Amino acid sequence: MPNDTRRSGSCLCGGIQFSVTGDPFRIGLCHCKDCRKASGSAFSTFAVWPLEAFETTGIVNSYGDRSFCPTCGGRVPLVRENEVEVTIGSLDEVPTEGLEPSYELWVNRREHWLQPLPAARQFEHDRVDDEPTNRTAGPISDGVETASSLPQRKSA
Repeated sequence: MPNDTRRSGSCLCGGIQFSVTGDPFRIGLCHCKDCRKASGSAFSTFAVWPLEAFETTGIVNSYGDRSFCPTCGGRVPLVRENEVEVTIGSLDEVPTEGLEPSYELWVNRREHWLQPLPAARQFEHDRVDDEPTNRTAGPISDGVETASSLPQRKSA
């Protein structure tokens, strides 16, 4: 039975709104330098949905593979060829029921005061692309593709 759960989110000022529907392909936590710098935290937690499950409104700017609101600078989902990566903290509903990470990336950069997530796969660097998705092979955090524009909300 398909999951029709709809989750909404936005940037800090609300100028960019988005939603995702259904279950994500995967959910992870990353300790890499890029995620730490972009989030301003010791790690970033994200979920990846198929692109067709994603809708958005608003104008987006990008730097490298990071997308953000030009008004408030808040991070917004990263759109790739067949999928969209949403930072868990950008979702409106808290706590984010059912979005527990199943793996951690770049654990060699994990702060000594943080413990590994119970039952989560641990990767020294990037995730081995062994999970079936519509995405071309490669690590999630390699930053190969650049998001320059997000798909617009479907009109009713």
